[in-house]
Amino acid sequence: MSESRNRWIVRVVLAFAVVAFIGVSIIPIITAINPESSPQNQPTADPKISSSEQKSKLEDQVRGYELVLQKDTENQTALKGLLQARLGLLSQKSRGEVKPADIQAVIEPLEKLAKLNPQQSEYGVLLAQAKQQIGDKEGAAQTYRTILATKPGDLKALQGMVNLQLSEKRPEAAIGLLEESLAAATQANTIQPGSVDVVAVKVLLGSVYAFQKNDDKAISTYDEAIKKDAQDFRPVLAKAMLFKQQGKLDEAKPLFDSATALAPAQYKDEINKAAAVSEPTPTSSPTESPTPSPTATP
Repeated sequence: MSESRNRWIVRVVLAFAVVAFIGVSIIPIITAINPESSPQNQPTADPKISSSEQKSKLEDQVRGYELVLQKDTENQTALKGLLQARLGLLSQKSRGEVKPADIQAVIEPLEKLAKLNPQQSEYGVLLAQAKQQIGDKEGAAQTYRTILATKPGDLKALQGMVNLQLSEKRPEAAIGLLEESLAAATQANTIQPGSVDVVAVKVLLGSVYAFQKNDDKAISTYDEAIKKDAQDFRPVLAKAMLFKQQGKLDEAKPLFDSATALAPAQYKDEINKAAAVSEPTPTSSPTESPTPSPTATP
């Protein structure tokens, strides 16, 4: 199996594993600070306003929020408005036009919002993603560690940290992180029920094994997740995706059917698309491969 194929699996499985925990409200933010995201996820511009007019409007908003923050540095309404305006400006640029300074402009309000709202891990995750985007991998890792120190089962932070470790070619570190989360899950869920989604963590772990080309271990991990909750569509889908990429279409089809039957209604069409898409060629890059991208929460 090619490396590109395994990376593609990681992207697909990770997306499905945690999509239920990434709210619609933060999808545009993730898209904006990740220029490699697919175009269909980009925020829709007002067709009645020209691009230059939109840019001018956003720049006016930025200046207005900056004036407010000069007097009240912790005004969260202004910080959120500044963040959205800067993201709006960022989303107008093509991939090649985005500069580190553009991402840094997003990082500044995110840092304050993450500090002011430690209970809302979304800000920290987005901050880590932005830092990774400008090459500050250690800063990104530290941000994820800060979240996981207080919320060891936070799926968004786990996914982000795993992706970061895989990008640095450290799959064993990713496996260790996920195994630690699983080992602590029983106690954590006793103290705070539902704080660690064991099935989702196992799916993440299985995807890392797939990245390592250890398909047998990946499948056994997915099977463990299925045994943990036979009504959860995520490990069934992950296993189906892996079989499909192995060319085992006869084995994949009933799993896709089962995943479709088990999944909430808003995911069924996406799963059917995943079952039907053409397999990527060995020369395909992960960002070019057709991957399902559901954006709704259950």
